[in-house]
Amino acid sequence: MTQSFDAAMQAFAPALPLAVGLSGGADSTALLLACARRWPGQVQAIHVHHGLQAAADGFEQHCVRLCEGLKVPLVVQRLDARHAPGQSPEDAARQARYKAFEAVALDCKAQAAIKSIAIAQHADDQAETLLLALSRGAGVAGLAAMPARWERAGVAWHRPLLQVAAGDVRRWLGAQGQSWVEDPTNSDERYTRNRIRAQLLPALDAAFPSFRDTFARSASNAAQAAELLEDLARQDLALVGAPLHITRLQGLSRARQANVLRHWLRSTHQTTPAAAQLGELLDQVAACTTRGHRIHIKVGRGFVVRTGPILDWYNPQVLVP
Repeated sequence: MTQSFDAAMQAFAPALPLAVGLSGGADSTALLLACARRWPGQVQAIHVHHGLQAAADGFEQHCVRLCEGLKVPLVVQRLDARHAPGQSPEDAARQARYKAFEAVALDCKAQAAIKSIAIAQHADDQAETLLLALSRGAGVAGLAAMPARWERAGVAWHRPLLQVAAGDVRRWLGAQGQSWVEDPTNSDERYTRNRIRAQLLPALDAAFPSFRDTFARSASNAAQAAELLEDLARQDLALVGAPLHITRLQGLSRARQANVLRHWLRSTHQTTPAAAQLGELLDQVAACTTRGHRIHIKVGRGFVVRTGPILDWYNPQVLVP
């Protein structure tokens, strides 16, 4: 169920000291303000300067002034978050931001300066993430959307506002008399997430006022299913081996073959097959009944190949000549 901002913060109990990701926008400003008031002297902020727009310097200046007023230490990470060919700008910025947070986390952890990191995504962000996943035909892992807590770089990460509606965050912040900055790109509907925010969420609010709660339940159900599939994939990978023994792989149902292949490629080779690539690979595994059957299929950033009784994956760009 959605919560009020105050209720969500009251329930938030991270290990201290705590770092808060601070963009300067309303959500992260509210989160930092609430945390700094609740745990004075135990909170610091991390601001990532993406270097993507002229307004970024203004975001940093706002964060500096805010943290000075709150007497909160601020770490600023400057980076180049330009996207690679074929990558969305939003995804590139998000990945760069998490890498920057992780770098600060590792540095601070070595100094025993932080034990937890909090970031300010809220219930509307969760709904947008689920809708994005649906628009891309994602499986249950994608439909699980964003977890409220996870471990990364030896630090506990939290999203304490994940059950708070965006409007409630801004109303709370306005009541405190605290200003924030608006990212001008947030109104640019060339970006898919912005179109969802501007066009779909208001329509959903009008037609299904409880959509934030029901979407959150669906995401939670998908997360449980994804966890079960991950457990099954680990068991099947132990059975078929890595690299994969073709005959043992063929002993599994097609659905379990797909599950273990995705898990193997992601966990061992850090690559993800497209749906068409995985479908072709499954067809070739089913047809592989003779010694001379050749398998050489583009999957992710490399190729899945047959070598005798096994399937393996390689990336020709990282092979040593």
